[in-house]
Amino acid sequence: MSRDDEQRGEQAGAQPPEQLALIRETVRGRKAPKAKPRTWRGADMAARLPVARVLVDKGLVHLDRYFDYAVPAAMDEEAQPGVRVRVRFGAGEREGRREGGGLINGFIVERRADSDFTGRLAPLAQVLSPEPVLTPELLQLCRSVADRYAGSLADVVQLAVPPRRAKPEKQPSPRPLPAPSAPAPGGWARYPQGPAFLQALADKSAPRAVWTALPGPGGWADELARAMATTLAAGRGALAVLPDGKAAARVDAALTALLGEGRHVLLTAEAGPEPRYRRWLAVSRGAVRAVVGTRAAMFAPVRRLGLAAIWEDGDASHSEDRAPQPHAREVLLQRAVTEQAAFLLGAHGCTVEAAQLVDSGFALPLAADRETVRAVMPRVRTAAEGDEARDPAARSARLPSLAWRTARDALERGPVLVQVPRRGYVPRLVCERCREPARCTHCAGPLEAAGEGTVLRCGWCARETPAWRCPMCGGIRLRGSVFGARRTAEELGRAFPAVPVRTSGGEHVLGSVPGRPSLIVATPGAEPVPEGGEGYAAALLLDGWALLGRPDLRAGEEALRRWLGAASLVRPQGEGGTVIVVADETMRPVQALIRWDPAGHAMRELAERSELGFPPVSRMAAVTGPPEAVAALIAAAREAGLPEHAQVLGPVPLPVLEPGRPRGPGDPPPGEQWERALVRVPRGSGAALAATLKTAQVGRLTRREGPVAHIRVDPLDIG
Repeated sequence: MSRDDEQRGEQAGAQPPEQLALIRETVRGRKAPKAKPRTWRGADMAARLPVARVLVDKGLVHLDRYFDYAVPAAMDEEAQPGVRVRVRFGAGEREGRREGGGLINGFIVERRADSDFTGRLAPLAQVLSPEPVLTPELLQLCRSVADRYAGSLADVVQLAVPPRRAKPEKQPSPRPLPAPSAPAPGGWARYPQGPAFLQALADKSAPRAVWTALPGPGGWADELARAMATTLAAGRGALAVLPDGKAAARVDAALTALLGEGRHVLLTAEAGPEPRYRRWLAVSRGAVRAVVGTRAAMFAPVRRLGLAAIWEDGDASHSEDRAPQPHAREVLLQRAVTEQAAFLLGAHGCTVEAAQLVDSGFALPLAADRETVRAVMPRVRTAAEGDEARDPAARSARLPSLAWRTARDALERGPVLVQVPRRGYVPRLVCERCREPARCTHCAGPLEAAGEGTVLRCGWCARETPAWRCPMCGGIRLRGSVFGARRTAEELGRAFPAVPVRTSGGEHVLGSVPGRPSLIVATPGAEPVPEGGEGYAAALLLDGWALLGRPDLRAGEEALRRWLGAASLVRPQGEGGTVIVVADETMRPVQALIRWDPAGHAMRELAERSELGFPPVSRMAAVTGPPEAVAALIAAAREAGLPEHAQVLGPVPLPVLEPGRPRGPGDPPPGEQWERALVRVPRGSGAALAATLKTAQVGRLTRREGPVAHIRVDPLDIG
């Protein structure tokens, strides 16, 4: 570049040529020449600590490092570590032309007296806000999460720090309230180790527990709130992460009832961007020391964290969809260790990961004795599919005879819950003659009926098919292979014409229902709580085969978790509460439900996975992408030094998505053939595996070696 070109670039606000050269060398995979560190000062630059080390908002793994910028004197006071800034980045601004570079956002992570960069530093373009939102503690947590999941720090910071809203930053946060009084143990007295756990929180210790909560419509929310209140009374902060807004609202209400307003905040998407940012700022500023929220709250900057709690860690909503896809349980475990805080993992069920925490000695079990469990659990019975012959009403409602009679008798005492695995009307149709699935002629998606007498519609591309004919046998009559919540509600309405029927699921989720007799048809996780605190008189768990028959390593665990969630809302068997599960009674999850023994089921699953070397006994990473990209990344990882005893399973081809089908996270583009390989290492080598894969990915990206493969550490689905 000539001197004239350099001057024209600087007049346009371009990155100085020396730093552009460094970026080019980094992207091309060649190291810049070593030189003696140098402090660059200018007449209008800050006199003290004139260099700002900036994390630029570029979630590219091969640019996962800090960049140095000069601090103008006019920005010296505001340009402090943790604040948001705008900087010039990349080779886009050159010779007055914009080619995709220019101003981007970033965070100052450090002010320095000098820089390792030997050229002329570009100045900060703007301080967006003097609010220090990226604290050193939060930065350290984000760095740990990025390293664990082989991702970039910028991607994790985007998850941890909400988008800026100017108005809340200009408003003062409320003054911190004094520590409240410790509450009574309440429901924790039902657990032999419950009072001791609360006492450890009060003593500012860091107990770790896997809590198997007793069934009941609202007991767990009050117990979790009491644990948080006890931590606040000890002068420390508390954080609880829930799977959805409905569960978070229950804990929010319980904590408000215990402590009143102003001692905690609720961080959920339902609050809206500006109110949520205002609450987040109150936590960051130390005005509030307790947070109840959904997945994103796992990064909430709680001061002096004393308790990190998660409810229902097996719920898929705890796993972030955006890169690098961290799980809330793992983030809270990291925080508990780093910040020396207590850890509480609670649920009505028990995941294999929770069982592994107990088996390894990291956490202690916190559960009631068998006599207490039997006193509060409902009676659980099984019913076989197709057992409707003796009752015409049961046959019309598509219910086994036992389930129909149980619902009829329970409706005299209160509401009855009916859990259906799928929403919609008839989401899966087959030919009545040959059982061939009914598919769209345009995209091969599944045809579904939106209601009785409606035209068939594709579930992927939404095209209507008014005149369907089976391509295999020429038949024109269809029958349902899977029935959704709305079809089930319609059939129950015909079988019980005098009883109101309500549905809950999808975009219409009920928070609560009246305690009077009614039929509530809900999908898993959308079961409303009966008002009055008495619970449902009975629950019918239909189509168990749909949950147990999924080709997934977690199918049994997930089915049991969903059943326990619904059954926990039913009255105790001493008050007539009954649960009917329509599934094969010989299946292990069904037997665990009958005995109400989720921990035993999880321990047996853990033992089997130990024999097979499946997670969580081992650590695993999934590499997906075009075949050549997967093969190249695995080869580069081997060259980079995969951990000893690493096993590469596959690659295997993934299903090709037809055009029009919705694409989920990690799915290939429609029509493209992708593959997936699993890399497995013994537990304890997970950090080395993530680092090696990241190094291999960085090398391929900087050298621009063909298509990109995607890495996901600890994938939820390995089936």
